[in-house]
Amino acid sequence: MSSASLIKTPPEKVRVNGWVFYTSTALILLLTAILIIAPQEAGRMLGVAQAWLSKSFGWYYMVVIAAYLVFVVGLAFSSYGKLKLGSKDDTPDFSYGAWAGMLFSSGIGISLLYFGASEPLDHYFNPPEGAAASNGAARQALQLTFLHWGLHGWAIYALVGLAVAYFAYRHNQPLALRSALYPLVGERWVKGAAGHAVDGFGMFVTLLGLVTNLGIGSMQVSSGLENLFGMQHSNTNLLIVIIVMSTVATIAAVSGVENGIRRLSNLNIVLFSGLLIFVLLFGPTLHLLNGLVQNTGDYLNGIILKTFDLYVYEGDADKTERWMGLWTLFYWAWWISWAPFVGMFIARISRGRTVRELVAGVLLIPLGFTLAWLSIFGNSALDLVLNHGAVELGKTALEQPSMAIYQLLEHYPASKIVIGVSIFVGFVLFLTPADSGAVMMANLSCKGGNVDEDAPHWLRIFWSAVITLVTIGLLFAGNFEAMQTMVVLAGLPFSVVLIFFMFGLHKAMRQDVAIEQEQAQLAERGRRGFSERLTALDLQPSQGTVQRFMDKHVTPALEEAATALRNQGLEVQTLLGKSKRCIGVRIEMEEGNPFVYEVSLDAYSSAPSDLPEEERTRYYRAEVYLHNGPQEYDLMGFTQEQITRDVLDQFESHRQLLGRVYS
Repeated sequence: MSSASLIKTPPEKVRVNGWVFYTSTALILLLTAILIIAPQEAGRMLGVAQAWLSKSFGWYYMVVIAAYLVFVVGLAFSSYGKLKLGSKDDTPDFSYGAWAGMLFSSGIGISLLYFGASEPLDHYFNPPEGAAASNGAARQALQLTFLHWGLHGWAIYALVGLAVAYFAYRHNQPLALRSALYPLVGERWVKGAAGHAVDGFGMFVTLLGLVTNLGIGSMQVSSGLENLFGMQHSNTNLLIVIIVMSTVATIAAVSGVENGIRRLSNLNIVLFSGLLIFVLLFGPTLHLLNGLVQNTGDYLNGIILKTFDLYVYEGDADKTERWMGLWTLFYWAWWISWAPFVGMFIARISRGRTVRELVAGVLLIPLGFTLAWLSIFGNSALDLVLNHGAVELGKTALEQPSMAIYQLLEHYPASKIVIGVSIFVGFVLFLTPADSGAVMMANLSCKGGNVDEDAPHWLRIFWSAVITLVTIGLLFAGNFEAMQTMVVLAGLPFSVVLIFFMFGLHKAMRQDVAIEQEQAQLAERGRRGFSERLTALDLQPSQGTVQRFMDKHVTPALEEAATALRNQGLEVQTLLGKSKRCIGVRIEMEEGNPFVYEVSLDAYSSAPSDLPEEERTRYYRAEVYLHNGPQEYDLMGFTQEQITRDVLDQFESHRQLLGRVYS
């Protein structure tokens, strides 16, 4: 039984949130128009802003990214890790395998194809410290690549996913970014200006990430087609690729999470894994396995040092600041810009999981594959450049990163077939974040509906079209790099929002644990009272006995309690005399979870479950359910006055606890 489900009022119909939708759309289109109309001037100003940000806030980014990681890992290992994202009776919407597959695909996109070979080579030729093109630079290249794609970024996804899911499924808030501010500013502000601002800015940041993803994806697929068929690079080819990719992504977005996105996730895993295994088996296998082990050790050994490494003592300060802005700070801002839609998607698929499950799943399931991919492709590229004279590959990695992986695959057997497969892999990898991003953009611009109800199809199509048009405009205006710069700039203010998420989440968890402990004490008192009444009761009452008790004692007691609460000026909803198996009262609170007190006629078996149904002995209990689920005590034997008092005591306890949470 799901607590409070039988007397919950119907949700509002899903509809557009005008303030968020129109404001974010206008802001996005205005920015795009400026970048297209005045590309050179806008690009210059954004470049100056990025240089200033890298120089002035590099220290802040390093500290705050470390704080996100420490926070989510600390939650997982603490007693809060056992808290469920939902009520006690909620079960996961997806099997563990399907959930793991969607976690894998939600954050792993086409960027791994783009950077898998090119980033380690770039660090090899342009290291932040030490001699370039040396063995030491090669080793450091993989350590830095692991840092940029490792635990820190996934922790940001885990933080947003955890915050959104926790307040949506435990506190009945919308599945939106604003809900994570609920314990800090209260429901009135969350539904007002503060909530609109957070959701609107979250949509703006999300669109920057999605446009960047579509731009990288289209260039990656277009480069592959040029390599495979010997075509010349042209805007016409690029436009065709963008339109085809966006159309398929839109179809997948319309089909929803349960159909299109889950199937694409499964296809992602098969294709991506197949390409990785091919490169491992047909390359220098032993060298690649040794490299994977050493790269992992270097990463773990230096994770604290590199987390806070700002290269303060390097001689050329301008060089290191420029490198930090192009790489580490860009990655941190890029992870943050992707966090709203990836985090919301993680929340959307994680109902019924525990806090510990979500954190462990997000940090570990995609991470292992990501690091293996980067190590195997990165070491393969470095081996070709260092030991096999692949000079052209190194040059391509610096000048046209999207082409690097295809030039690497040219050194493998059946290269044309493998390159063709890798193009298709890139296409599919693009689809999952693109369609899930469109769904989350649509969801953020709506209000009403059930907590896990997606936005209407037309709105998903609208946002897919906006993302496509913005990307085409920027690419053809030659100002796509300006959009990448905007990702870095937008990441700074949103990083502050994530800090508030941490404070709000911790406050809510602390108070929820206090509520559970106090309710457990009340339940224990109820069980003790029950044991004292055993001598006066049939130990295994029949259904008729319990039903008569509910009709004669529980229903009048609930009516009496409802009257007493209404006399206090409260609006009380009741379900009395409408159901033979469940009766109760419900009161909506100004802030926090509603008060719910239900009594359900529940059946139990006193015989082993392996016996046939007809041979089992069944008995019944008048079980008490509150908002957070069953309380594990039975009202049988209570007097009418005691039941009334229990309802009023539970309400007073609920009101006091909410007062402590939101005071």
